[in-house]
Amino acid sequence: MENLLFSFNVTLPIFLVMVLGFVLRKIDLLNDNFVKTANKFNFTVTLPAMLFRDISSVNIIEAFDLKYVLFCAISSTVAFFSIWGLTKLFVKDKSIRGAFVQTSFRSSAAVMGLAFIENIYGPSAMGPLMIIGAVPLYNIFSVIVLTFEAKTIEGQARDTSKIKEAFINILKNPIIIAILLGLIVSLFNIEFPKIAAKTIDNIAKMATPLALVALGAGFEGRKAIKKIKPTLASSLLKLVIQPLVFLPIAVLLGFRGEEMIGILIMLASPTTPSCYIMAKNMRNDGTLTASVVVATTLLAAFTLTGWIFILKSSGII
Repeated sequence: MENLLFSFNVTLPIFLVMVLGFVLRKIDLLNDNFVKTANKFNFTVTLPAMLFRDISSVNIIEAFDLKYVLFCAISSTVAFFSIWGLTKLFVKDKSIRGAFVQTSFRSSAAVMGLAFIENIYGPSAMGPLMIIGAVPLYNIFSVIVLTFEAKTIEGQARDTSKIKEAFINILKNPIIIAILLGLIVSLFNIEFPKIAAKTIDNIAKMATPLALVALGAGFEGRKAIKKIKPTLASSLLKLVIQPLVFLPIAVLLGFRGEEMIGILIMLASPTTPSCYIMAKNMRNDGTLTASVVVATTLLAAFTLTGWIFILKSSGII
């Protein structure tokens, strides 16, 4: 019972903030414009500030764990190409393949991951290391699959020149820029004046609650029932199959505590809402993407609690 209560104490406060956002939207205190603006503000300002703060404040040279970063990168890569290969074999509807692959492997690792790790351990070096290992690859792999699986305009060849354009956009991504800048500051042990450090910290503190409220406010339940079979299949891959495959490997490799929570969130957190924006902009199925984001967000409250309960009961965390 103690372990179960521990698990719920970790997960429920995060999801209750999302519920608050949903309720506020229902009573018209929040609207579509808020959701759109908050997501953009979070993506370009608060989330990069949080990642920069967390990475720059860690002594990367001392905390860097090559085995841990490589595990995050390799497991993300194996999951992506395995899911893409299986999708090619078993998903007959070509129009949904890109969306299905992206939603099945791409986690909300930055926002949800750091929130969960901080809930359990407070400030941690493992969260930033997981971000370094996984988040850049999430962006790159999403661009690849959405480009190659995009709907082609009748009578035209697939425009593969967009791959180059997409990678340029990745290099301009605020999250990746924040990660790189944080690494530079950490490696060179650069210290900011207290005023600047406090300002960055205050902006960073807004990232998680604002993202959760905006996600709840933007929740559209009707979309969850559309394309229900691929939605449930993608959700199963995202929340159950990936951790079922890779968590035992992580245990065998000796990862424990903060490391395991970081790996769990990387593997089993809900599909990130940014998948929807990318899918729509790159001629992929936006309806399926939105449905999976909704479904995984709801179901993760139970699956993540279950995984944390199992890890806690096993003495792994």
